[in-house]
Amino acid sequence: MTTPRSPKRPMSMPVIAATTAALPAVVLSSLALAQPSVAMPAPQVNKIPATLAAAMKAQAAALGTFIPAQEVASTIPAALRPMAPTVPSSYTIVRGDTISAIARRFNLDTSTVLRLNNLTATTLIYPGQTIKLTGTAPAAPAQPAAPAAPSSGATGATTYTVVSGDTLGGIAYKYGVPLSDVFRWNGLNGSSIIYPGQKIIVSAGSSAPAAPAAPAAPAAPQAPATTTAGGSYTIKAGDTLSSIASRNGVSLAALMSANNVTATTVIYPGQKLTIPGTATPPAVNTKPLVPSTFLGYTYPPAVVSSANANKALLNAAPVPTRAEMKTIVRDTAVRMGVTPSLALAFAEQESGFDQRAVSPANAIGTMQVIPSSGQWASDLVGRKLNLLDPYDNATAGVAIIRALVATSKDVDTAIAGYYQGAYSVSKYGMYDDTKRYVASIKARQRTFA
Repeated sequence: MTTPRSPKRPMSMPVIAATTAALPAVVLSSLALAQPSVAMPAPQVNKIPATLAAAMKAQAAALGTFIPAQEVASTIPAALRPMAPTVPSSYTIVRGDTISAIARRFNLDTSTVLRLNNLTATTLIYPGQTIKLTGTAPAAPAQPAAPAAPSSGATGATTYTVVSGDTLGGIAYKYGVPLSDVFRWNGLNGSSIIYPGQKIIVSAGSSAPAAPAAPAAPAAPQAPATTTAGGSYTIKAGDTLSSIASRNGVSLAALMSANNVTATTVIYPGQKLTIPGTATPPAVNTKPLVPSTFLGYTYPPAVVSSANANKALLNAAPVPTRAEMKTIVRDTAVRMGVTPSLALAFAEQESGFDQRAVSPANAIGTMQVIPSSGQWASDLVGRKLNLLDPYDNATAGVAIIRALVATSKDVDTAIAGYYQGAYSVSKYGMYDDTKRYVASIKARQRTFA
């Protein structure tokens, strides 16, 4: 708001000395009548105050009264005062929003908005979601003190530079360290997004186990510890939920259910877990969750390792049903301006609306998006997308479809680009299997139209 212009200083009227002198009989001009009969004091040069508050204070001083600054401010017309934002009871998320930015916009506390909506700092929000801005937020729960992450500059610390296709689970497996340690050392969690070029600490020096060479064959499982129903276990450095479940002869799902945790929950040394009871240790299964070959092509070990890590996370996490995923894909397409029948055809062709689907190429989720394409989709929508999240997975796939349709010469070429890659299609044309893929997508689209 600009500083209001100072009002003009009121002119004081000089006291005119009384006179009994007779006025001449002639008629004088109005200028002559306005002149006093006594000499005027020399005019005083007064500066116009620079601000409205200074002007009012000057006037008050002339009257022998001082107006405090806060009272001066209160006399400013309401129309000239800044207006406080009106806080609505709810707010609908739009693209690019974050909880902290929404809180700042309405002069609210971020932690209060998170508690009001039962969210955490890592909870994913999505366009179209409605959150509450007013109401009574539950008290903030006491948080256990988590171990400090090692500094990236610590002596002996080892870092790894993320490349396209990497996942945190795959990196942890590659260096033979627990995923929970990678989370802890880098201040990350299961919902964190990593990107090519990012430095990840994979060894904290003296406080972390040395990275062993990759074993030639899976190690035999340890004998389960003797426990009783309702027992407990104290977490030690290097533990993971899956290793604790295996050691105690219980399923990972049962362990997570007994402790109200998920596959992305960060555990820490000293934390106590409830062991639901003993069970016959499962037979050792050397078959990977995701095979290394598909249609006669063998994928690199690092890619397959990442695919298996992602598959394990999705298997252990709650995901929408196929019917729910179909609705999510349709709603996402409508919101992003893509023909819903086309997006549904891709989702059905790629995964059958299965969010837990992971291919040997590390194509993830319902829309079967590989991490490098997920990075492209993130650039297209202007925010980081987590392909393990069902809403972000649908957003990534639909964003890629939208970009291909907008930049291709026709719809067939756009469909082929999703399967074969736009550059490959433009350089080599459609392969025979690509042509079959295009025909299948168009047939499926007709069923959804």
